[in-house]
Amino acid sequence: MIRAYRRIIAWVSTLKGRVYAGFVLSIFSAIATAMPIFLAAWVLGQLAADMRGEVQLDGSFVWLALGVIAACILVRAVFTYAKARCQDSVGYETAAEMRLSVGDVLKRVPLGYFQQVKTGDILSVVTTNLNMMELEAVRQVDAALGAYVSAAIIILWLLVTCPLAGVIAICAIALVSLTLTAVNRASAKNTPAAKNATERLAGATVGLYNGLGTAKSYGTSEAVRRPYDKSVAELTNARIVIEKSYTPPNITHNFILQASSAILLVAVCASFIAGQLELWEFIAIAFLSTTIFAPLMRLTDAAHLFAEFNDSLDRLEAIENAQFIDEDGSDVQIDSYGIEFENVHFGYSDREILHGISFDIPQGTTTAIVGPSGSGKTTISNLMARFYDVSSGCVRVGGHDVREFTVDSLLSHFSMVFQNVYLFNDTIEANIAFGTANATHEMVVEAAKRARCHDFIMALPDGYQTVVGAGGSTLSGGERQRISIARALLKDAPIVILDEATASIDPENERLVQQALSELTRGKTVVVIAHRLATVENADQILVIDAGNLTQRGTHAELVAQEGTYRNFVQTRAEAEGWRLG
Repeated sequence: MIRAYRRIIAWVSTLKGRVYAGFVLSIFSAIATAMPIFLAAWVLGQLAADMRGEVQLDGSFVWLALGVIAACILVRAVFTYAKARCQDSVGYETAAEMRLSVGDVLKRVPLGYFQQVKTGDILSVVTTNLNMMELEAVRQVDAALGAYVSAAIIILWLLVTCPLAGVIAICAIALVSLTLTAVNRASAKNTPAAKNATERLAGATVGLYNGLGTAKSYGTSEAVRRPYDKSVAELTNARIVIEKSYTPPNITHNFILQASSAILLVAVCASFIAGQLELWEFIAIAFLSTTIFAPLMRLTDAAHLFAEFNDSLDRLEAIENAQFIDEDGSDVQIDSYGIEFENVHFGYSDREILHGISFDIPQGTTTAIVGPSGSGKTTISNLMARFYDVSSGCVRVGGHDVREFTVDSLLSHFSMVFQNVYLFNDTIEANIAFGTANATHEMVVEAAKRARCHDFIMALPDGYQTVVGAGGSTLSGGERQRISIARALLKDAPIVILDEATASIDPENERLVQQALSELTRGKTVVVIAHRLATVENADQILVIDAGNLTQRGTHAELVAQEGTYRNFVQTRAEAEGWRLG
């Protein structure tokens, strides 16, 4: 538990001063809570002494005593309020910072990171794990420390007034420390399995959402549910195991404290009968005997949760410690926008995709990359934008190795339009302005007009303020594509990468998209990855990639005149485009 205390304090980082202040206020609040009990016991003792004629009290005594007790209750309320204002929001503020930090990490890791870490794992960390941390971490640390501090203050008083009662209380705390250790160990043993099951469930939920449409079209909805149902069952079983391991030490813990309360009360009665305690001291301890261990009874929950906190922090740290792809990068300034590959090798895990590729793309020219599916075309564009780092060799932009740049400074020179366009669940205007700081409405409209999408946007119910849904689900493929081009036009980057940008566009939309692409690429350094002949035949140069090798390079006329992959590509495309339903 001590390790968890330290890690939570480190987790709140710059806000730990407020946590410490909250602890101090909790101590004062605990003292203010105990004072009315002592005062009430002392008043009762004085009243009894007055009845026996040992002292003589005037009529104002009781009212004065009640006033002091009321003042203590008021002081307790003030301390409790101050502690809440000081400490209760710390978890929420820290969790918000952590979520932003995770987002910053994820944008700076290589794309290969997402092949190693599943979507469900990341989703679980930023939702389930951080939800628990923000709701419970600081609160449980405060409760645990408050319980021990309150018990320590009362035990010190017991040792002075009734040493036997103090010794009984110390023994009870020593015994329950063992049960708390047992709870913590059981939770630490079983929590990782529950967290892994939670992450699998998050991933299965994403898979269910993404696959349900396909499953319905084949009438196999139940099949796509099986991984989800299995994940639910695994999480349920893992949680049941935790509860079963938690119950025996929890029951033992509560039994020890309840039995100790009873033993303590018997010892106090014996001491009072023996004349070792004054009446008010006896009454005070009798009152306290039923509540002295109440804060400690709740510590099994804290011990159980501390194991979960440790596991959550382990998972957060695993993400935070992910190696940034631009760890050693800087904001490099360039004044030219040519691209060069020099003997580039690259692979995913143990499988090499590119084998020693070398070429250059002069500034202001258009280069088309063609080749069979899986040959490495998209990988080449990913390396240009440094989504991945090369295994060996070098990729240069503007004469500088891309590894010299930070991710943001490198990508500021790129606009990219993909075959599968992703639009955010936001307005059309926000989607077009995405990536361009301080873009005005007029700038957005101008970009939309150039991208040939202004007319259909204005026909929507809310125009540019229309919310497109997650992924742009309310728009057609061609409409999404043109909004993506408008986004790139607004950014106006000097290098444009088009990755199969017209592959899935219907003929009616293709003309508009081609017009928009012409607007986008005018005067730029352009890299086009495409299967359509019309898209590549006017390029300044064509690179033919086959099985990870650069097999041909030249213009359309030059390559058509040669035997090889490109001529076969042209013939295949011609046959495909002339295909008719027989």
